[in-house]
Amino acid sequence: MIMDISNFFGQLYGLFYVIFACLFIITLQLRRTIDMSSDRAFVIATGYTTFFLGLMTVILHNFWVNVWRVVITILGWSTLIKGIRKIGFPESINKQAQKFRKHQVYSTLFMFFLGVLLCWLGFSVT
Repeated sequence: MIMDISNFFGQLYGLFYVIFACLFIITLQLRRTIDMSSDRAFVIATGYTTFFLGLMTVILHNFWVNVWRVVITILGWSTLIKGIRKIGFPESINKQAQKFRKHQVYSTLFMFFLGVLLCWLGFSVT
């Protein structure tokens, strides 16, 4: 059962990161998303989605083990915390996004490679 849930979340997060990293590279959407972080309503609205995804991951996959599956748990908790921050403190998200602007190429590459790794682990039959 743990393996099925881990593989599901590995596939989900992996494909999400790979697809969005490719979109960010092709369309330069990340820059526009950073610009939209000044819109308080946008940040709060996306915060609810982020909160829900994080909460769902934490409830279904809160496994603190010494294998690759702990990455899913850490992603779940960080997503949940980010959702809370976006809903409760949207102004701090804009400040963080402006600092992030300088490193968006590295972050996109990190997102892509993390997504490839999670896809590989999630889709592998172990």
